[in-house]
Amino acid sequence: MGMDDPFLRALDAEVEADIQLNAAGTPPADEPPSEWLLDPYEVQAEAADLNSLHSAIEALETDSES
Repeated sequence: MGMDDPFLRALDAEVEADIQLNAAGTPPADEPPSEWLLDPYEVQAEAADLNSLHSAIEALETDSES
């Protein structure tokens, strides 16, 4: 990303890190639910929220470059 806005750059880096942490914390599909530390629905919801936020940041970047 070639963002000029330091706030958007920092926000994007933080969202990317959160996306990676979220993906790393997703329980394996073959693990029984009783072994899960996180609710898989909450993990999916958080992943969707983070991806939406990342898309919004990219849209702001595109708008600021025009």
